[in-house]
Amino acid sequence: MAVDYEIQRFTRHCAKTGRDLKPGETFYSTLVREGVRVVRQDFAADAWQGPPDGVLGWWKSQVPTESASKVHWAPNDVMLELLEQWEHDPTRLDSRYVLSLLLVRRRVLRPEETESIASGQEVAVLYCPRRETTYRVVSALPDEQRAAEIQEELGRLLFAGGSK
Repeated sequence: MAVDYEIQRFTRHCAKTGRDLKPGETFYSTLVREGVRVVRQDFAADAWQGPPDGVLGWWKSQVPTESASKVHWAPNDVMLELLEQWEHDPTRLDSRYVLSLLLVRRRVLRPEETESIASGQEVAVLYCPRRETTYRVVSALPDEQRAAEIQEELGRLLFAGGSK
């Protein structure tokens, strides 16, 4: 049984005050668990009082301007926290695998080797020099439809604005 996390994209509104965030304005984003859901909230800099208790991750960004074309992902540490959070969730194997590939592409993780586990599945052994941590990620390649769902989900969770 798959568990889908419905996270809204950047709304350009402050979660605390409700006011519109203007192009170029600094804001903060958080990911918090509410029951089985992971919820993203964005806060204007003047309404930010630090990350709330129980936050999974947070980052600072700027509202994109009309001419902005660069994709702004959440900081690498936030992505690593999500990778660690999904480690023991068997419904997230394919999402965790795709996230690990993104982190390899961003050169946050470095492939070390591939192992086989008792079930016959392959496990990618990935090293994070920054954290001096080794991650073992089951190679769970999703089909085309599921890959699109995972891409959309990661975009909702980790995308901070821009042209996406």
